[in-house]
Amino acid sequence: MNKASLTELTAFELHGLLKNGDISADEVSAAFLSEIKNKQTATNAFITVCEGAADAVNGTLAGLPYAAKDNISTKGIRTTCASRILSDYVPVYDATVIENLRGSGARLLGKLNMDEFAMGSTSETSYFGAVRNPWDVGRSAGGSSGGAAAAVAAGMVPFALGSDTGGSIRQPSSFCGVTGIKPTYGAVSRYGLIAYGSSLDQIGPVARDARSCALALSAMAGEDLRDGTSEKCEITVPAEGVSIKGKRIALPKEAFADALSAGVRECVLGAVKTLEGLGAVVEWVRLPMLEYAVAAYYIIASAEAASNLSRYDGIRYGVSVLDKSLNLDEVIVRNRSEGFGREVKRRLMLGNFALSAGYYDAYYNKALRVKALLAQDFARVFADFDFIIMPTAPGAAPKLGESLDDPLAMYLSDAYTVPINLAGLPALSMPCGLMDGMPVGAQLIGKRFADSDILAAAAAYQDATDFHMKKPSAGATEVNV
Repeated sequence: MNKASLTELTAFELHGLLKNGDISADEVSAAFLSEIKNKQTATNAFITVCEGAADAVNGTLAGLPYAAKDNISTKGIRTTCASRILSDYVPVYDATVIENLRGSGARLLGKLNMDEFAMGSTSETSYFGAVRNPWDVGRSAGGSSGGAAAAVAAGMVPFALGSDTGGSIRQPSSFCGVTGIKPTYGAVSRYGLIAYGSSLDQIGPVARDARSCALALSAMAGEDLRDGTSEKCEITVPAEGVSIKGKRIALPKEAFADALSAGVRECVLGAVKTLEGLGAVVEWVRLPMLEYAVAAYYIIASAEAASNLSRYDGIRYGVSVLDKSLNLDEVIVRNRSEGFGREVKRRLMLGNFALSAGYYDAYYNKALRVKALLAQDFARVFADFDFIIMPTAPGAAPKLGESLDDPLAMYLSDAYTVPINLAGLPALSMPCGLMDGMPVGAQLIGKRFADSDILAAAAAYQDATDFHMKKPSAGATEVNV
């Protein structure tokens, strides 16, 4: 089998060939490293490439290569969070997910580009330059896990790890035409994930299809004594011919309001018809608290970020100013001023404002109450339904530069994803069509720890469609930029 054909296969298909001994781990790694070399200039998906990777290949993933978002700690490998302040930081320990995947035999091929400290929806705030969408290198790959989605869409890795605080796995998966899942909060250990919003962050996989996501997640999930928020969780890979007959799916009216583009509406409702054709029962419902999710999310996430990022002062690690004329306070101010980018500073200022005396009750406490009411809204719907389906994003991938000029519009683009993080639920984005030649994703949401169920439902949908197998044109990732 030649290198080109290997990179056309899904992670699930490659796993079968590796397990049966039809191909070798070295052969597969070489094929994907070649694709990384060929397409990195066009996509800018990677920050660091691990060309000498030769981990053990015993285990459930048997030599399957992958890449990880650059906010996931990797021992001895630079982990930058796409920020100047951590541009030379090399961790002395692995994140739990990296340990788990290495123990399963998976091979790490590199660290992926992202929005700085995962703050952004376009992967344009990176100190290392914007990630470009393989479908059109003039467009955003989404964010903040844009590197993960772009790398999978371009065939540079069969699966990748992203993190999702408010949609950062699902939205870029929608923009790049791949499948990505945000697991239930607590299903995957956050130990070694450089924190943005600790009550919202989750690590999850991006791949071409639901079975590949399930395969990766099965090796990652589970309780970890180093993360007190983690819980026992077992993930099942969907069987061939899995059925959703009789499953009840809710369709929230609020998710199909005027802000949704006509093209996305058409694609998502087309996915609904397919699910109905597979035997699912779909009904319209109301989720009134969706309207307040974005405002609550950005207050809570920014407040937690202000706390989490206070540790970056350039004194103990990271980039530091060497100027003997400055006192300690002045050094810290300068380190943070020069080390953080514009979007990170904006969110830190918002977070500190929301937590300040006189505003804590007016903003932060109210946001927490909205979070609780939103969780109640979802619980009410899930009392009668198995899944909820709605768009992943209100439109297709924007052109590079458009979102940075209007940060408020960028925040509002997260309207369909942030509610799920606030409620701690699992959600998956799956390709469901094209709008003006660019991919569109539909979002399947499940009950807490029903991760395997939404993966099975997505697999049933993908067995009946081929949107997840559509790829960028051959020339799209060969443009000189």
